[in-house]
Amino acid sequence: MSHDEDARLNVTEPKRWAAGMPGVTAALREATGQMGVRRTALTLARVNQKDGFDCPGCAWPEGTDRHRAEFCENGAKAVAEEATTRRITREFFASHALDELAVRSDHWLGRQGRLTEPMVRRPGASHYTPISWEDAFALVGAELNALSSPDEAVFYTSGRTSNEAAFAYQLFARAFGTNNLPDCSNMCHESSGSALTETLGVGKGSVTLEDLHRADLVFVVGQNPGTNHPRMLSALEKAKKAGARIVAVNPLPEAGLLRFKNPQRPSGLVGRGTELADRFLQIRLNGDLALFQALNRLLLESDALDHSFLETHTHGFEGFAAHARTVPWDDVLEATGLTRAEIEATHRDVVASERIVVCWAMGLTQHRNSVATIREVVNFLLLRGNVGRPGAGVCPVRGHSNVQGDRTMGINEKPPAAFLDALGAEFGFDPPRAHGLDTVEAIRAMRDGRASVFVAMGGNFVRATPDSAVTEAALRSCRLTVQISTKLNRSHAVAGETALILPTLGRTERDVQASGPQFVSVEDSMSLVHASRGRLEPASPALRSEVAIVCDLAGATLPPTIPWPSMRADYDVVRDHISRVVPGFTDYNARIRAEDGFALPHAPRDERRFPTATGKANLTVNPLEILRVPPGRLLLQTIRSHDQYNTTVYGLDDRYRGVKAGRRVLFVNPADLKNLNIDDGTTVDIVSEWTDGTERRAEAFRVIAYPTAPGCTAAYFPETNVLVPLDSTAETSNTPTSKSLTIHLEPHHPPRIPPVKR
Repeated sequence: MSHDEDARLNVTEPKRWAAGMPGVTAALREATGQMGVRRTALTLARVNQKDGFDCPGCAWPEGTDRHRAEFCENGAKAVAEEATTRRITREFFASHALDELAVRSDHWLGRQGRLTEPMVRRPGASHYTPISWEDAFALVGAELNALSSPDEAVFYTSGRTSNEAAFAYQLFARAFGTNNLPDCSNMCHESSGSALTETLGVGKGSVTLEDLHRADLVFVVGQNPGTNHPRMLSALEKAKKAGARIVAVNPLPEAGLLRFKNPQRPSGLVGRGTELADRFLQIRLNGDLALFQALNRLLLESDALDHSFLETHTHGFEGFAAHARTVPWDDVLEATGLTRAEIEATHRDVVASERIVVCWAMGLTQHRNSVATIREVVNFLLLRGNVGRPGAGVCPVRGHSNVQGDRTMGINEKPPAAFLDALGAEFGFDPPRAHGLDTVEAIRAMRDGRASVFVAMGGNFVRATPDSAVTEAALRSCRLTVQISTKLNRSHAVAGETALILPTLGRTERDVQASGPQFVSVEDSMSLVHASRGRLEPASPALRSEVAIVCDLAGATLPPTIPWPSMRADYDVVRDHISRVVPGFTDYNARIRAEDGFALPHAPRDERRFPTATGKANLTVNPLEILRVPPGRLLLQTIRSHDQYNTTVYGLDDRYRGVKAGRRVLFVNPADLKNLNIDDGTTVDIVSEWTDGTERRAEAFRVIAYPTAPGCTAAYFPETNVLVPLDSTAETSNTPTSKSLTIHLEPHHPPRIPPVKR
């Protein structure tokens, strides 16, 4: 990959507040640059509105009362990337060979514009060339039907896919005969789903937006909402003005949690804004389990428990309590890097609060012990009855818009038997029962030759996954790779023997099928389902919707026993099928047309009913393992810059952290730099170390002295995904361990260019 874009890198002091007028200015500059003034005004006015389209960015809910500008800076950038007036045509592919695309940066690839027609890379060819839709579908059908087993195919999806497309996609895969349905959840909140299903019986968050507004105490743990979920800051501000206290738990101080200047209010544009975090616990990487175990020990010792709730609704208290009372304080302080006084002060906040919400994101989910950590968070909430109480509960904050809805629709390599029973009864076939491949297992299968066809609906698989070299080699070894996409990304440049690009409509665009105009639906991070209606003219008349592409692929592959043409022609037909298969979607077509959509049932929240193996909420015992590193080593976590969303890089600035025009940077505590005898601004190679003795290297990163937790560093992904081995995953969830890498730093030595002989 080219590092040229980092040559202009400039570093200034990090910001102490987020949003305000700079956020507005940045959003409008990007939007008008991509869409023009008139298109920007028309498009942004419909983002997250009741008669508009769901932002293709994060999954934060909108609420009933919506602002006319119901979007954030990064939401505006996401919309601009999709609604851009830039186009990629067949001439672009004729002038850019695959090898050239493979060395372009993620930023450059994303800036080229919208894909406009189907393209194919034939075996041995250096370029993509045009292909008709019919020939593309026939090619895929022939390759799939030539496999010796359906399990040699992998069907990946990104979280931005609609409910209707996701349901059709999983139906296609299962009718073909496989449960190989990995998705982006495998790499982010799989640990949350695993822990919550085991402890509460439902693998989703239990809070609503109103609960967050009503909370007395909100923990924001391992999360940077100012960049990753900016509209969450408005909800935290509302909670704060209603009297809530906020505890931020993170290895880095993040501007959005220090002070928020709400750009939807005049006071946020010209005033001082709102101080959000009352307490900042600058925790050591992977210290969260120890923190919540210490809080739980203090709750037991002070008898600050909801005994009635525990007796009526929980299982396993005695075993949990016996373990929690013995957690050594020395281990807690070593693991967390906090003082006992800080933890005891937080305990006093807890005891003074009746309603507590704990929010978290990938800072908790991407460690080896992530599932154990989230189980301990659940223990913490259960001790004081903070599940199924208004203003309280678990709040895993999802990333992609509709990543939660995809799982609800059946994008799951380990589907529940009841779902398969209902699916088979609805469509008259026997779905496969064997568990399929998750994302990590799919890469292994392609690497080892056990899978040879890879189909991706959305996303950027190559850049979202760990062990970059292994992943790329695995994809290149496939007989066929298929990318259903709106825009160009790195995954299009990592092609199988034959490779297809199938361009699709985006959220912002009008979708007209045989029965007339269509809309789709999505589920947000708090289990609210609502409609999304695009209005823009499609980027190209050749584009097809995701639903249409899936139905046409299925029609070219499978016998005509499932009514694919009717689902393609009218999405109401898809929703009617969903209503009879997926729990909670009865009368789907009627309820989705309500102005605010509808909420899915959540037994722990709605009834204090816990559909677990014990029939109660399960308190668990989670051994404390301290992540120790040898002398001269540091702990690294991967993070996003402010100018990106997941693998989409909007720009090369990280305004809040003071980084401009570059991404290959490493944030290191100044004391650690002194101990390592490394100067601020030095260019280094980052080398990750693993217990099997192997090392992985990410080259040419500029060191930035930054107030991280001592011993802890941070760098952007996907640039540092190369450091994460495929086999380093969380227990139970199999999520890559991108937040706890042991590294050392080496001087970077650019390759010597031999002199030209004259």
